[in-house]
Amino acid sequence: MLGWGGLFRIRGGAVLTNNSAARTFTGSRKELSELVRAQLQVLLEQDNFQGAKALLVPVQPVDIADAIEGLPETMQAIAFRLLSKDEAIEVYEHLDSSIQQLLIEDFKRQDVLDVVDKMSPDDRARLFDELPAKVVRRLVEQLSPQERQSTALLLGYGAGTAGRTMTPEYLSLKENMTAADAIDRIRNLADVSETVYYLYVTDTARHLSGILSLRDVVVAQPQQTIGEIMTRDVVSVFTDADQEDVARMIQRYDFLAVPVVDREGRLVGIVTVDDVIDILEEETTEDIYTLGGVQSGSDDYFQTNLLTVARRRVVWLLVLLITNTGTSAVISSQQDILQRVVSLAAFIPLLIGTGGNVGAQSSTVVIRGLNTDRLRTIGAFRVIYREAAAGAILGLMLAIVVAVWAYFLQQDLAVSIAVGVSLMAISILASTAGSSLPLLFQKIGLDPALMSAPFITTAVDVLGVFIYLSVARIAVDATRG
Repeated sequence: MLGWGGLFRIRGGAVLTNNSAARTFTGSRKELSELVRAQLQVLLEQDNFQGAKALLVPVQPVDIADAIEGLPETMQAIAFRLLSKDEAIEVYEHLDSSIQQLLIEDFKRQDVLDVVDKMSPDDRARLFDELPAKVVRRLVEQLSPQERQSTALLLGYGAGTAGRTMTPEYLSLKENMTAADAIDRIRNLADVSETVYYLYVTDTARHLSGILSLRDVVVAQPQQTIGEIMTRDVVSVFTDADQEDVARMIQRYDFLAVPVVDREGRLVGIVTVDDVIDILEEETTEDIYTLGGVQSGSDDYFQTNLLTVARRRVVWLLVLLITNTGTSAVISSQQDILQRVVSLAAFIPLLIGTGGNVGAQSSTVVIRGLNTDRLRTIGAFRVIYREAAAGAILGLMLAIVVAVWAYFLQQDLAVSIAVGVSLMAISILASTAGSSLPLLFQKIGLDPALMSAPFITTAVDVLGVFIYLSVARIAVDATRG
């Protein structure tokens, strides 16, 4: 049985070469992870466990996690057990949730449970969100009392809130402490705190009363009190604040962490900048899926059962399918003009395709602007006007090109005029709809991303065909009498 053991230091041979390569490697992190994975797999296939241990000594935890994820499933557990206990805790936090679950199911032993116990509470809560309830209950029962309390605290808040994202591992001070006392406290608690760069001042009831940085404490005179050097104007968030709003706040003020308080103003945790990176990735992924008409839920899309994936995607597709029947209805109602000038039908795909693309561009930039708060100071009407103007300019440029091309192909002035005028009108309509509908959805409290490119494209298709055939009727009647 492979234990956690100490680190082996093998001298000579391939192992020393591997160590040196890992220390001096100058390529990208991805290339380093792939190099480590390949060498690690070879050593494990040869049952050279001491060499594999030595290979991992100089490698960063995040790169070890990437290397383990790339190994065959049968080797992942073996490679993980080669790590020292401290390394295993760090590596485990960087592993994909599916690999974390696999390790728990494979081991079900105290050593892996110890790793889970030593994880930071916010990472543990995120892992528990991915695990079956039965497994979570078993793990919670075996946590230490302090960690069980921290995890229960986080799991008690709603998903996607600051309370669920925060960590309760922070450093708090009292106003009557001296700078020297504060430094001693920091030194004693640094190992069990998420960060020591920000220090929070609380009263006897844990109400947040001030904040200061580690630098403030270090440069202060030893006998100065914390109350004299702290800042009382503290920016904080409530436990039920949306995690995306918290991420924006940290981004806006360039914080390393932001304190989280309950409705009575008691400090309960902090959200750190590394959590914000995870939040931004999660929210961006969700928005991209929604823009594509794919509802992924809170699960990893690529780890979700295929039937579940199909069920979630078919809803949007059915809505779009039903909406597209409007295009067929419009064409059917205008059959007489198509029978008179059959060549008009050749340009329908071009017009509705261009309209859909223009609308998708406008909706994408507006939705992204809403998500990043870039549109807050601009105003809705100015955004719509700007996009409509852009659509008019784009439509004019495209209309000239397409009208000339249509006349070259068909030698028919009526068709050329109909295509050119319709394309300009459709471009203005598409850009206006693409910018206004996401803003409307936000106004009524819905996710602007729901007004995604597929929906905009389908709506523009119906109206675009109606505009085209109506303009064509007028053009044909005017030129042919």
